Amino acid sequence: MRAAVIQFPGSNCDRDMAVAIRDITGAETTLVWHRAGDLPDGLDLIAIPGGFSYGDYLRSGAMAARSPVMQAVIKAAERGVSVLGVCNGFQILTEAGLLPGALMRNAGIRFVCRTVGLTVENNSSAFTRGYSTGEQVQIPVAHHDGNYFADSDTLDRLEGEGRVAFRYTENVNGSARNIAGVLNAGGNVLGMMPHPERMTEAVHGGSDGRRLFEGLLRQIA
Repeated sequence: MRAAVIQFPGSNCDRDMAVAIRDITGAETTLVWHRAGDLPDGLDLIAIPGGFSYGDYLRSGAMAARSPVMQAVIKAAERGVSVLGVCNGFQILTEAGLLPGALMRNAGIRFVCRTVGLTVENNSSAFTRGYSTGEQVQIPVAHHDGNYFADSDTLDRLEGEGRVAFRYTENVNGSARNIAGVLNAGGNVLGMMPHPERMTEAVHGGSDGRRLFEGLLRQIA
């Protein structure tokens, strides 16, 4: 298994993500700077980590989505390569057009940083196959702009096509229909606000995030 973690100015979860992928899956994991025009050959997974790319000076993820590497990420996703965007990575995926909707300022205009409950809505993707549909898990969040928004038709389509991957058990940020993570139509791109890489060992307070990476490994292997 080969993986790449994309780094932007302001990424702060890139090494956490790389360590989680490497330690759980054994993947050869490369950090790729956002100015790169190409990605390493033979990738099985591309991860876009959390942080504050470009300081969120425009809209969260809007500037990063125009970085040269994102064209290579889009092409890889179109070929079926698994792409995982967490927190700021989720924002970047929506701004790049790989996922529908947008991430807005949290309801209440407050940064939320704590462990939250999630319900697994769909376990048929490579990212969620390690869970059971309807299972409740605990994953931490840390965001100021995690309020997922899409128009009613888009939300209905996501629901009808089984593309809602995770839902908050308690809506912590105002997200439409408690949505915490969504998949693309092909099921190979997942954007989620909670941080699975921060809940992979007992020392983290739990390991519910670990199964996301284990599921990816089983799918690819």
